[in-house]
Amino acid sequence: MGRRPEQPLAVVALSGGMDSCVTAAIARLANQLALLHVTYGQRTERRERRAFDEIADFYQVPDGRRLVADIGYLARIGGSSLTDRRIEVPDAPAKRGQITNFNARTGRSRGTPAAAPEGPEISYLSPFCIPNTYVPFRNAHILSIAVSWAEVIGAEGVYIGAVEQDSSGYPDCRPAYFEAFQKLADAGTKPETAIRIQTPVIHMRKAEIVRKGVELGAPLHLTWSCYSEEGLACGKCDSCVLRLRAFEDAGVSDPIEYALRNQ
Repeated sequence: MGRRPEQPLAVVALSGGMDSCVTAAIARLANQLALLHVTYGQRTERRERRAFDEIADFYQVPDGRRLVADIGYLARIGGSSLTDRRIEVPDAPAKRGQITNFNARTGRSRGTPAAAPEGPEISYLSPFCIPNTYVPFRNAHILSIAVSWAEVIGAEGVYIGAVEQDSSGYPDCRPAYFEAFQKLADAGTKPETAIRIQTPVIHMRKAEIVRKGVELGAPLHLTWSCYSEEGLACGKCDSCVLRLRAFEDAGVSDPIEYALRNQ
């Protein structure tokens, strides 16, 4: 699986999830890989780190091109059910597109349909709401580390597996966000530095990402997507449900085990 030495170097932000794994497979087509993993006090920190290590081993990325960065201050900042255990990770709606009321701070769902926000309750999948699994401005921190490292090691690209469609609606996963960050990277690095922010799966549906991963031989069996559990994937959180439906729509069997399949 070695890459030719004349190929350019690219930094890939590899969380250990399906989207970032397929992004690494895409980046590898034309680049040598340097893999970045960021821990920030998330609930499944250890399991995601294991996925990162195993994917890096699969692609035979040498230790010198692996970087694990700890930004645990995001957990101290809080504001997300992924980093604050006082806030429950909400179950995904039974049907995609169903709107259920939940409290923005606690994440407790009332399980009743809602058309619009009402008082302190806001709708889980409505245009008025960002899910409480959103970690405020997380991708800015990850991209900043990636660009810093890329500039030092001479990488020409920074790849991140952000997805706009079929996602949870996070504001830092939109194309406009990465276009703005590209301008920031251009303005804030040395004049001779030319680093391109690459988001190869951003316009794909989740099922398309699964198919692309299968096409490229990506190690999807090593990935971890669950927001809340580190043993068996819960099968109930938004990330698990999106993943399960993606595999189903792609006509591919999901290779990881679940405690519950909420389809």
